[in-house]
Amino acid sequence: MDPILVLVLTLSCLFLLSLWRQSYERGKLPPGPTPLPIIGNILQIDVKDICQSFTNLSRVYGPVYTLYLGRKPTVVLHGYEAVKEALVDHGDVFAGRGRLPVFDKATNGMGIGFSNGSVWKNTRHFSLMTLRNLGMGKRSIEDRVQEEARCLVEELRKTNGSPCDPTFILGCAPCNVICSIIFQDRFDYKDRDFLNLLEKLDEISKILSTPWLQEDDNHPLKNNFEHLAITVTDLFIGGTESMSTTLRYALLLLLKYPHVTAKVQEEIEHVIGKHRRPCMQDRSHMPYTNAMIHEVQRFIDLVPNNLPHEVTCDIKFRNYFIPKGTTVITSLSSVLRDSKEFPNPEKFDPGHFLDENGKFKKSDYFMPFSTGKRICAGEGLARMELFLFLTSILQNFNLKPLVHPKDIDITPMLIGLGSVPPAFQLCFIPS
Repeated sequence: MDPILVLVLTLSCLFLLSLWRQSYERGKLPPGPTPLPIIGNILQIDVKDICQSFTNLSRVYGPVYTLYLGRKPTVVLHGYEAVKEALVDHGDVFAGRGRLPVFDKATNGMGIGFSNGSVWKNTRHFSLMTLRNLGMGKRSIEDRVQEEARCLVEELRKTNGSPCDPTFILGCAPCNVICSIIFQDRFDYKDRDFLNLLEKLDEISKILSTPWLQEDDNHPLKNNFEHLAITVTDLFIGGTESMSTTLRYALLLLLKYPHVTAKVQEEIEHVIGKHRRPCMQDRSHMPYTNAMIHEVQRFIDLVPNNLPHEVTCDIKFRNYFIPKGTTVITSLSSVLRDSKEFPNPEKFDPGHFLDENGKFKKSDYFMPFSTGKRICAGEGLARMELFLFLTSILQNFNLKPLVHPKDIDITPMLIGLGSVPPAFQLCFIPS
């Protein structure tokens, strides 16, 4: 037989087999758009606006639907009810970490962020226990964050009110907090070892900032020392990059909306004054400042589609069958920007977290740290840093933009899994 004919017949059979397998699997899974062989539904997703693509698909197929990102199915959960039902009500089943090739290669299934099964459970337990032993959740940690806030203010004073890009300084402060916890000491912002650490963390973040895809590799834990090193790296990346980005975005929004800044500074003046250091006890007496910080996190939507999850066993979810090992994407953006919970969700408004009496109002829809079993392990520290750093900055400086507030661009740039603010400069004018 002609070799070319054999090749054509073989490829045709493989093509038909692929179509049959996808059709068979789709019959059990939640509904979704018909995938193409091999590439699946990738052409139906706008990589420049993945969140909007997910929203558009949810309008057609409902809050639980299936996409093929390649040859394997991925279940997408859209909206508060679906996300909460999966990550909280069925937390154990949805506690697996979905596969991302770049993270698999970087971590080999180790660390706290991208491990699974007993490795993840034991590592998370060990990490939380160790961090508590090192002071996490205790007064000593607040002292360390307060000291870092003081150093941050002193570094900002050195700019002498001149235009500056705050990226570097806002990266130093949260990184130093992690250093003070793990190494029991902080570094000068110009220390060579500290600068080298920041450079390495930045390089890692850039490598990991690539579009999400699936793969099947599963690497067993082989090297305990490497596992420990990756776990510590996870803590530094999570505690430095996300916090630096959030602080940077907060300053950009405060520049854009000076009336919000003025209200926060008025509250700081009333509760704290000019000479006492802010402390966490102040937060309960500062509803507007607390609401502003919550609104920053809601509005910037730092990780719109969360890190991917994976079901740890077969489950019947809303009358659909989701087999063990299926990747699940939970749209945090659809929760944080729910128009029923947050009227005009595209508008930056601290009033989203205030009641009619101006008191702080909690919301179950506030999920910037995710929720359930895989919720960010450093949530408490992050909340403390945001409050103490931002109040310390606004207590000591007036923020001056280089352009009129109406011309400030606050459009996020999606890089990999996260949203980052556009580059900008400002002046820190001593108050």
